[in-house]
Amino acid sequence: MYKIIGFPRTRAIRVIWLLEELGEPYELELAPPQSAAVAAVSPDGKLPVLIDGEAAIPDSVAICTYLADRHGKCTFPAGTLERARQDSFTQFAVDVLDGALWTTAKNAFVHPQDIRVPAIKNVCRTEFARGLETLEARLGDGPFVMGDTFTVPDIIIGHCAGWAVMAKFELPGEGPLHAYFKRLRDRPAYQSMKAKLAEAA
Repeated sequence: MYKIIGFPRTRAIRVIWLLEELGEPYELELAPPQSAAVAAVSPDGKLPVLIDGEAAIPDSVAICTYLADRHGKCTFPAGTLERARQDSFTQFAVDVLDGALWTTAKNAFVHPQDIRVPAIKNVCRTEFARGLETLEARLGDGPFVMGDTFTVPDIIIGHCAGWAVMAKFELPGEGPLHAYFKRLRDRPAYQSMKAKLAEAA
C-alpha cells in the first residue's frame, strides 16, 4: 500500500485525487511542510512525499507521473506523440498556473516577512489570467485537455483552479473553461478525495 505524507490544502491533493482515479489503496500521514516527519524523507521539507516500499518520492508532478505510468491509467505511453502533447500540458500547468499561484503564496506567507514583495500578486494575477486564455485556446472540443482521455495534467490544472479560488484569483463564470473546471470537480474521484481530506483535517 502506498503512503502519502501530506496535508490538506497542499499539492498532496493531486496525489490523493490520482490514487482515487486509479482505485489504488493508500494511507495518509498528516504532516505539515517543514516538519521533522517531512524533512526526514524530503530534503527541502516540501509536500507531498510518496512512500512506496523503501523509496521516498517527493514532488507532486513526479509522483503523479510515476503512479500513472506504473498503473497505465490517466496517461498516454511514454515515447508517443500523445504523451509529448500531454507532457506539454503538464509543463504549462506547472510553469504558468502553479507558478503564478506559488509565487503569490511565497510572498504572502511562506517567505520571511522582510523579503516578501506583496505587490507581486498583481503581476501574478495577470500571468494567471493570460494562462487561462492560453488554456482555453488549447483546450479544444474535448471534455479534457487530451480530448476524451482524463490525464495527469487535468489533475494539476484542476488543483490550480481550486487554489486560485482560495488565492482570490479570478476564474471564468461561464464559457468553456468554466464548464471544464466543473467537469473536473464533478468526477467521483475528486469528490472522494475532498471527502477523505475533510475527514482527515
